[in-house]
Amino acid sequence: MFGKIYARKKTLITGHTGFKGSWLALWLSQMGAKVAGVALPAPSEPNHFDLLDLGVASVMGDIRDADKLRQAVQKQKPDIIFHLAAQAIVRQSYQTPLDTIFTNVMGTVNLLEAVRTCPSVRAVIIVTSDKCYENREWPWGYREIDPMGGYDPYSASKACAEIVTACWRNSFFNLQDYGKSHETLIASARAGNVIGGGDWAADRLIPDLIRAVTRNENVDLRNPQASRPWQHVLEPLSGYLLLGQKLLEGQTSCARAWNFGPTEEENVRVGDLAALMQTCWPKLRYRVSETTDQLHEAGLLRLDCSQARLHLGWHPVWDTRKAVEKTAAWYRAYYERGEVTSAEQIRAYVEDARGKKLTWTQK
Repeated sequence: MFGKIYARKKTLITGHTGFKGSWLALWLSQMGAKVAGVALPAPSEPNHFDLLDLGVASVMGDIRDADKLRQAVQKQKPDIIFHLAAQAIVRQSYQTPLDTIFTNVMGTVNLLEAVRTCPSVRAVIIVTSDKCYENREWPWGYREIDPMGGYDPYSASKACAEIVTACWRNSFFNLQDYGKSHETLIASARAGNVIGGGDWAADRLIPDLIRAVTRNENVDLRNPQASRPWQHVLEPLSGYLLLGQKLLEGQTSCARAWNFGPTEEENVRVGDLAALMQTCWPKLRYRVSETTDQLHEAGLLRLDCSQARLHLGWHPVWDTRKAVEKTAAWYRAYYERGEVTSAEQIRAYVEDARGKKLTWTQK
């Protein structure tokens, strides 16, 4: 996969104890990468990272601590860095706006500054969010050249992280100077809402549904009509890995912002996603909430991923129904049989991608 580029590569993941980070650490480990991570302790019990028991080199620390982050980068001397560490919950950002801004903005600055002190780094992928765009709730997908925005603190922090990334790329890792004064390429990645096994975060739809099943309770759906670009966690990860391959190969045209999401017709409403989960796990129960909570959350959000399709050859593998089926199957295996099927699901995803003859699966 990915031209065998990750075999024996020193790879650093910030946020490797989180949901997406732990899946990425597993996939990289399967490909023979030398994986290390910088993160806070896993945010829930149980958690996917501990269940995987990968044995990766871990530095437990806060990315807001610039000195500790710089020391970790210098010690690991990575070839590539995937920056996933973040405060990632929209509703929590209303409760802790300062922590959200400091983590997502200054944490990104600290990481980019650490890269400046470590000449081993050849590629950096800054993972932000589809919520970085100025959301006008229009019916077509946002493109990478559309304006940044952010109504809530989380969305604003991700927009700022994108601006910071572009600033450091232009100011300190300018593409015109690549191969002369530096050998580092930096890109950013914006993904839609991800689902998959091993997520127990608070205030997320799938984890809330799963917790309710285990407690034999109902889930209150706050915004059942809200539409999101849902995708299985392996979808954006395949995009990040493909983008990382291009950067490690020195393809300067790839050092920019990228969207990774489902096809536009795959946008699904919250209520419909819950109904799909219920068909896969009939024990699940939910109801429409009548809460008077007035916290603003976007009602419609779409991504235009044509740039990734045309220039990277990246395409989604699993549609929404398959993503939900795989997610429900993961949790049922865990709660009903005590099994962690993440490695098997990666293999199934890769085989389905090979069946579609996607470029990153070809020899």
